Amino acid sequence: MKKGLLAYFLFFACFQLAAVTLLPIDALTLRVAHAGLLLTAVFLTCEKPRLRPVCLPLALCCFAVYAAMLLRQRPVALSGGVTGPFELALAGAALVLLLAGGLVCCRDLTLLACLFLLYNFAGPLIPGLFGHSGFSLRRVLRFFFWGSQGIFGVGANVSSTYLFVFVLFGALLRAGGFTALVSDLALRAVGGSPGAPAKIAVLSSALLGTVNGSAVANVATTGALTIPLMKQAGYPADYAAAVEATASTGGQFMPPVMGAVGFVMAELLGTGYGAVMAAALLPALLYYGTLLLATHLWARRLGLQGQTPPPADFKNRLHLLVPLLLLLGLMCLGYTPLFSCVAAIVVTPLVGALRKETRLPLSEWLGALAGGARDAVTVGVCCLIIGIIIGTVTLTGVGLTAGAALLKLAQGGNLLLCGTAAAALCLLLGTGVPGVAAYVIVAAVAVPSLVQAGALPICAHLFCLFYACFANLTPPVAISATTAAGIAGSSRTKTALHAMALAAPSFLLPLFFLLHPALLLGQGGLWETLGAFSAAAGGSVCLTCAAQGWLCAPCTLPVRLLLTACGLLFLVGLWPLSLFVLLLLCAFQRR
Repeated sequence: MKKGLLAYFLFFACFQLAAVTLLPIDALTLRVAHAGLLLTAVFLTCEKPRLRPVCLPLALCCFAVYAAMLLRQRPVALSGGVTGPFELALAGAALVLLLAGGLVCCRDLTLLACLFLLYNFAGPLIPGLFGHSGFSLRRVLRFFFWGSQGIFGVGANVSSTYLFVFVLFGALLRAGGFTALVSDLALRAVGGSPGAPAKIAVLSSALLGTVNGSAVANVATTGALTIPLMKQAGYPADYAAAVEATASTGGQFMPPVMGAVGFVMAELLGTGYGAVMAAALLPALLYYGTLLLATHLWARRLGLQGQTPPPADFKNRLHLLVPLLLLLGLMCLGYTPLFSCVAAIVVTPLVGALRKETRLPLSEWLGALAGGARDAVTVGVCCLIIGIIIGTVTLTGVGLTAGAALLKLAQGGNLLLCGTAAAALCLLLGTGVPGVAAYVIVAAVAVPSLVQAGALPICAHLFCLFYACFANLTPPVAISATTAAGIAGSSRTKTALHAMALAAPSFLLPLFFLLHPALLLGQGGLWETLGAFSAAAGGSVCLTCAAQGWLCAPCTLPVRLLLTACGLLFLVGLWPLSLFVLLLLCAFQRR
């Protein structure tokens, strides 16, 4: 990184850390300053040859326009929201710069946001349920930029607080050797079993994904180590990439940190983070358990053997777990996630200095901090862009309209049909969008409908989170699969199809806990939770065996169909019949 950029991102990182801990700065001011710094960074780091001549002028424009908005925020607020021609001109320039920055780093999401933006003006031209009276340019600009419900709403709040700080924490952990430690621990745990390299990818991505704000960043971080390891062990390139993509995607809903999504969910639900973390635990464990089983069965199918675990030199690096344990400990003691994360960030270099093997010079830690700030730029701009989508949903009322249409499609409140329709909507709206941003978008539209149809609020929110994250694996964008395919040198389409096959049993999991809330800890009694977990686990095992074509031996098509039927019967509660058929199939294959 060039010295100028290094200095800029160091300033950005230090400002953000100070803003959430020491500086007496209000939320709206922080969001505006954060947006200006993000968009300035977009153009300073743009590497597209066609844009290089205009990048520096655009960066200066971003800094100047958002600085002017920062100076005008308080006078506008004190006047009761009155805006003149100057404020509207600033808002117009800020909107153009935001869309330009979005096209540079998150084109698909920006194009979707442009459609939503046009919807504010095109309402009178749209017949039927989704038509509206339309809004003037003045009203739209004032709503989106001179309040807290548009660009500087939930998305900007997430990016300027939880997301940015946790991405910095993840960057410092990687610089200190945490990634290699996790890989060594995973290899020690599963190194002797069939399909060990794929299982290492699953466990590494689960551990790292929980503190990473982006599934794509997780793929890039762990995939650089695990994908070559899988290919070397004999896995096809497209399958190796699919395993990494699927495992990295699950990190977004894996406690304890859940890629910072859990804090957003707690804020939207108005509940403690502990309740969200507890609710997500069993579904996340089922997701990764299913994925581990799938990689094991695939290895058995290919005849792949385990690997010899490495020497125990990783014991000299176990102290690198201290920052993560400190983060969890402080949150359990009742400290805020932001305070806990900043404390962990401060401690990380100190812990690294305890041993010679992990001691780094100050310049490398500063470089890691600047690198973390740079890593947060793309997902941060995505969060700003979704402000256009959420603002449009709020201003036009299209969220309520879509919810009404969703309920009508679901035949007046049938939760299963409503959930199925909402799942399709989540997969559509989450396409090409980072986990936090995707969740916020779909929650604004689908959660009210699910709650009206009879779902518990926490079930509805987790439902939307799971399916929004699954959109990282599904065509046409399949952003996690695309990133992993680039590392593996494999076909993007084949990788996405393999990833969908690996995650297929888990695609039914959110529907299951939507209908059986007891699967979420805290939403039912002990025996209810055990029963729901057993049913979900049995169904997941059967569906995974059917998808991978292996039970105790290779499965013929009739056996795979019977396993699929068993899995579905487990999920609907007919577990005695399912268990009987499953035992018969095992006995038949062991003859």
